[in-house]
Amino acid sequence: MKYAVIGSTGLLGHHAARAIRAAGHELVLIHRPSSRIERLAYLNPEYRVADLFDHEALAQALRGIDGVIFSAGYYPTRPRRWQDDVSSALDLNSHFYAACLAAEVPRIVYTGAAIALPRHPQGEPGHEGLFYSSMPSWRNGYLLSKWALDEQAREQARSGLPVITAIPAMTLGEYDYGPSTGRMITAIAKGQMTRYVQGARNVIDAAEAGRGLLLALEKGRFGERYLLTGENIMLSELSAKIARQLDVPEPKPVSLRVVRVIAALGRVGYRLTGRLPLLNDTTIAVMAGGQFLDGTKAREELGFVAEQSLDKTLLRAIQWFRDNGYIDK
Repeated sequence: MKYAVIGSTGLLGHHAARAIRAAGHELVLIHRPSSRIERLAYLNPEYRVADLFDHEALAQALRGIDGVIFSAGYYPTRPRRWQDDVSSALDLNSHFYAACLAAEVPRIVYTGAAIALPRHPQGEPGHEGLFYSSMPSWRNGYLLSKWALDEQAREQARSGLPVITAIPAMTLGEYDYGPSTGRMITAIAKGQMTRYVQGARNVIDAAEAGRGLLLALEKGRFGERYLLTGENIMLSELSAKIARQLDVPEPKPVSLRVVRVIAALGRVGYRLTGRLPLLNDTTIAVMAGGQFLDGTKAREELGFVAEQSLDKTLLRAIQWFRDNGYIDK
C-alpha cells in the first residue's frame, strides 16, 4: 500500500511515518517547501511538496495514495482571542478535507486530541462515546480548537468523506524536535517547570502512538474515534518520575487559580514586549484538561495494545533530548 503523512516533521507524524515503513508500505511525505524534511530521509520516502493552503498542489500531492494520516494539527503558541484560534484551526483542516475530496483519497486519519472529550461524568476513564452537548464553557483557545476540529472531522464523515479520528494520549518519545509534549521534560530539566497543576493523565510512547495511527488507517471505521492509550498516571507521579530520571528537584503542586493569574500576567507582558510567556493558555489546558483514558475500543477493533513501559519511554526520550542538545548531558 502507498500511505501518505502530512505533518511528518512533528513528533506524531514522524513516528507514523516510521510505522508505515516498518510495516513494509510505501511512504509518501507531503510537506511545505520550508519543512525540515531532510530529518526523515533515512526512511527513503517519496517527497511531494504542497502548502496546506494551496488547494491545487495539495490535491495533486494526495492523488494515487491508498490513505493519509493528517497530523499537522493547529497548536496555539501565542496569546490571542480564542475565536481567532478556532477560526485558524478550522480553516487549516478545511483545506485538507477539500483536497482529499478532490483527490478521492480512500482512507483518511485525522489525528485528534484527548482534550476534545469531556470528562467522564462519573469520574471513570474517558472513552470515545463522550461528547460535549454544546460548546465547552472554558474559553481556552487550545481546548476550543481541538473540540471544534473533532466536531469538524465527524461532520466530514457524516457528509461521506472516509474520515477516521485517532486520538493518541499524551505522547512522549524521540524525534520531538519542537519540542512539543516533550517540553515538559526539557522544562523540568532546565528548572523552568518547578510547579504543576494536579490532574490525571494517560501517557503513551511515541512509537506506539505511530503504530496505532497506522492501525487506525488500516482498520478503523469511518466516522469513528479511537483512543490510543498507554499508562494512566497522575501528573504528580509523572513529573516526579521525570525529575528522578533527570536527577533534579521534583516540581511542587500549585492551584489552577494561581497558574491562571500567572498566565494572565504573561499575556499582558506579551502585549507590551512581544516576548512569548513560558506559561500560556495552551500549557494550562494541557495541564488541567486531562483525565484517565480507556483504550478498550482500539484494542477490540484495531488490535492495538501499547507494550512499552512508561519508565522505558522516559529513559529513551530523555536520552534523545540529551543527545540532541535540548538538555545538558
